Amino acid sequence: MSQLDFYTNPQSRGRMIRWMLEETGADYETHILTYNDTMKSEDYLAINPMGKVPAIVHDGRVVTECAAICAYLADVFPEAALAPAVDDRASYYRWLFFAAGPLEAATVNRAFGFVVPADRERAVGYGTFEHVMDTLDMRLSESPYITGDHFTAADVYVGSHVIWGIKFNMVETRASFQDYAEKLVVRPAFIRANQLDEEAAA
Repeated sequence: MSQLDFYTNPQSRGRMIRWMLEETGADYETHILTYNDTMKSEDYLAINPMGKVPAIVHDGRVVTECAAICAYLADVFPEAALAPAVDDRASYYRWLFFAAGPLEAATVNRAFGFVVPADRERAVGYGTFEHVMDTLDMRLSESPYITGDHFTAADVYVGSHVIWGIKFNMVETRASFQDYAEKLVVRPAFIRANQLDEEAAA
């Protein structure tokens, strides 16, 4: 029987992986770790030497990094239909890793008040925060989901950035972002995941 262990903290990016797990419908065991204790324990560092969450261990195989976990889970649970056909994944990979690269970097830098100097924009992977927002806005204005007409694992990852980015003022409040977030937060898997994490946080 397959074994899937999920290592997380409800006040972390692990929330997006909880959502992804709920979308798959797979059975999994949750391990709640604390930042200054179990997350730095010898046992957990053997799983993720970075000492951070989330991580999953699926039948002995370790996967870390949220975008990688989302992509992996979509592949190993194909019955959930969370990834396009292999020959139709160009847009899927493009936007999944756009969020893991430019979007993540731009929003984190904004949260900490860092602005790339105008003469150094070509030296960073995203250029400017405004350019990242414009690019995402253009995509979400022309497509109901990030890869097209159907919800995929890329929407879990990109959508998490948009939902929590709006909440914590890390992305701009644009109409396309709000419309996109509103479609996602009513998904049963998102609601279940949020309830489980709120219970764990309490």
